[in-house]
Amino acid sequence: MKTTLTALAAAATVTATLATAPVANAADKLLLKTPIAFSTALPGLGSPIPRVAEQLSLMSGKTLKMKIYEPGKLVPAFEILDAVSSGKINSGYTTAGYWAGKIPAAPLFSAVPFGPEAGEYMAWMYYGNGMTLYQEMYDQAGYNVKVLPCAIIAPETSGWFANEINSPEDLDGLKMRFFGLGGKVMQKLGVATSLLPGGEIFPALEKGAIDATEFSMPAIDARLGFHKLVKYNYFPGWHQQATVFELMINKDVWNGASDQHKAIIENACKASMADSFAEGEAIQHAALIDNVENNDVQIKQWSDEMLATFEATWNEVAAEEAVNDAFFDKVLTDMNEFRDGYKVWKENAFLPRK
Repeated sequence: MKTTLTALAAAATVTATLATAPVANAADKLLLKTPIAFSTALPGLGSPIPRVAEQLSLMSGKTLKMKIYEPGKLVPAFEILDAVSSGKINSGYTTAGYWAGKIPAAPLFSAVPFGPEAGEYMAWMYYGNGMTLYQEMYDQAGYNVKVLPCAIIAPETSGWFANEINSPEDLDGLKMRFFGLGGKVMQKLGVATSLLPGGEIFPALEKGAIDATEFSMPAIDARLGFHKLVKYNYFPGWHQQATVFELMINKDVWNGASDQHKAIIENACKASMADSFAEGEAIQHAALIDNVENNDVQIKQWSDEMLATFEATWNEVAAEEAVNDAFFDKVLTDMNEFRDGYKVWKENAFLPRK
């Protein structure tokens, strides 16, 4: 009898313990359905986000998960912002430069011609006013999204051309795929630009719809096969010395998430900034060597004259954009003020490049 009573008491204790223990219910779980703008097969560009998804699950004990949809599978790349804002989807991975037609200042949070390199960009975002301005931009424009930088890459190639470009006149009349604010620079130099998703660039080159293109870093461009059609690859990437990629989450979903889930997402994205930068830096030299040794590509450096032309034209574009949009002016002014201070450190601390 005593044994039976003891067993019943133990069972009651276990039941009481389970009743008071925290239980993961539906409200404690979050699934981010995340269409992406770049194929996960593109290293440094699309590859960071699956690693973020893996870390979200691990760090949360599987209460926070991310399901990734390759480009075009759930939402077209250029519709991700509107879809996240409306709640059609609850998250998306893309780059702010795609929203230039909707929000003039958006490209400043993606890539800036003659702008900050990766370390300086992150310094401005995390320890300057960048993150505050980044969120303010979407709020002011009426988009119901929470934005987090979630990957960054170093300089891109400046472009792939069928012929050598020796003077500004050689650009006049070209049809070229070009991204962001650099595209406005090229337009002023007589280039007819278009912003095509990555998967559409090779067919456009092949059919002659465009004569030249830029897209990303050498290891990424290699996956898209530009070297098969155009053989002159120009550097440095004056238009994108660093490029930031964003994870957007519907703000209602974000506000309803637990503090733990918010912290996990924020820190997974911060970790991804470091990881994506390291990955990109590690794999470019092999692609450059392969292009020269096996693909008959000629690696070209812009002349001082061409770089001066690009920079002077960018200054014209920046001034025009600032006059036309007050928030663009606010962001660019803040970024430039930060850069003026950073320049003192940069010029004194780093070895000169040879």
